Amino acid sequence: MTSVLQNVAIDCANAYELALFWSKVTGRPMHPDDKPGDRETEVLLAEGPVLFFNQVPEPKVVKNRLHLCLRPDTTRDEEVERLLGLGASLAGDHRNPDVTGWAILADPEGNEFCVLRSASERA
Repeated sequence: MTSVLQNVAIDCANAYELALFWSKVTGRPMHPDDKPGDRETEVLLAEGPVLFFNQVPEPKVVKNRLHLCLRPDTTRDEEVERLLGLGASLAGDHRNPDVTGWAILADPEGNEFCVLRSASERA
């Protein structure tokens, strides 16, 4: 027997607003029934599990033990700039002049995630 990964759950203070941010990041829609004020929302990814946002009363206080890593279809640096424009913040910069490395960003609620090099930058 095996289990299937159904979703990646993200605790947050405002489920709808954080799902809206991640919908813009991924270019994927939120669940059609989701609306402002909902305590549980979803971003429907093209493949793999759903991003599930669960509103909780306690704030984030420490570094994530699990985080998302994004591989953009544009350059890493272009994607970092786009995400900063959407409301992310730079949490750590591990980019090198030779285009290796990654950037650590935080979403509007402080959840860290990485932006890796694109496939073309890795080639």
